Amino acid sequence: MMKTSRPRRKPTGSRSAPPEARGPEPLVRVTNRQRRHPVDVAGLERLGCLAARRCLAHPGPGKQLLAELAEVDVTLVSDRVIARVHAEFSGVPGATDVITFQHGELVISVETAHRVAGEEGELFVRELLRYLTHGLLHLHGHLDAEPAQRRVMWRVQEAILRRVWREGCTD
Repeated sequence: MMKTSRPRRKPTGSRSAPPEARGPEPLVRVTNRQRRHPVDVAGLERLGCLAARRCLAHPGPGKQLLAELAEVDVTLVSDRVIARVHAEFSGVPGATDVITFQHGELVISVETAHRVAGEEGELFVRELLRYLTHGLLHLHGHLDAEPAQRRVMWRVQEAILRRVWREGCTD
């Protein structure tokens, strides 16, 4: 499990398929398990697939699992649920923005994304995409345990986010 997508804040179930049986990037499947904030699931899946393609061009120094996954499962949850997952799997109490499991699962707090988007003057869906991109980068070997790693990951994440946003908004 990895840390947060925004460096100023404290803070991985998919199967592999042979490359000839799938496209160059994993399919991103989003399930919305929260009810507080409406989410365009199909739109986020489309942007997530674009982000996965872009992340593959930026491998990190750690274990690169993203290219081997047929799917990445993204579950959108409340702060209450992500706090429970956070405590159970990392021993850290409290909510966080995104949790990445190395088997290809991301858990994203919609409440945190909505709150941070408001605080930062960001679009809510773009903040969700930021968390999704952050998790994908962890699956492709990016680390953020140390300040230098966080800076590198942040630069890559934000560059991918800008590019995906331009591509996804012109289709």
